[in-house]
Amino acid sequence: MLNPRLAGRYAKSLIDIAVEQNSLEEILKDIQLIDTVCKQNSDFVALMRSPIIKADKKTSIVEAIFASKLSTLTMSFIKLLIHKGREHNIDEIAIAFIAQYRFNKKMRMVKLTTAAPVEAAVVTTLQNKLAALYTGSTIHIETAVDASLLGGFVLDMGDKQMDASIARDLNDIKKQFSKNLYVAQI
Repeated sequence: MLNPRLAGRYAKSLIDIAVEQNSLEEILKDIQLIDTVCKQNSDFVALMRSPIIKADKKTSIVEAIFASKLSTLTMSFIKLLIHKGREHNIDEIAIAFIAQYRFNKKMRMVKLTTAAPVEAAVVTTLQNKLAALYTGSTIHIETAVDASLLGGFVLDMGDKQMDASIARDLNDIKKQFSKNLYVAQI
């Protein structure tokens, strides 16, 4: 992120206004759309970050793209970003908004990566165990398949990671043998 503090402040301001106007869920959908556009269209991000393109041109482009898709509050917010010269942070602000929304709603996002596709029953069991561990939180599990793990799983949850993969075990063994701890040094 280029400026996480700025993104967090703008995201918090938008959340506060959305809560005040009782339209938080609507604004979340708008911000998720913006986040998707930013992730899928690098030209849009480049346009917003360009110092050459004038603010009024950026405003008219944003209106042409999003006018029928976003609420008036979100459109006003984007226009404010452009007016204040902060439009180059729109992708960061969208990410910060979604993160703050999840934090406020006590949602925990978990990514489960396995070597082979996992059954729904296993995901449900994991979800129940994590819900018991983190009482009061809603657990959302995203699954992914990475054949390079060879077996086992990697569980990512916020800033915590549990790596129980065969690939990690093999790397640990390789490091032990490369250090040659079991041969006396002469």
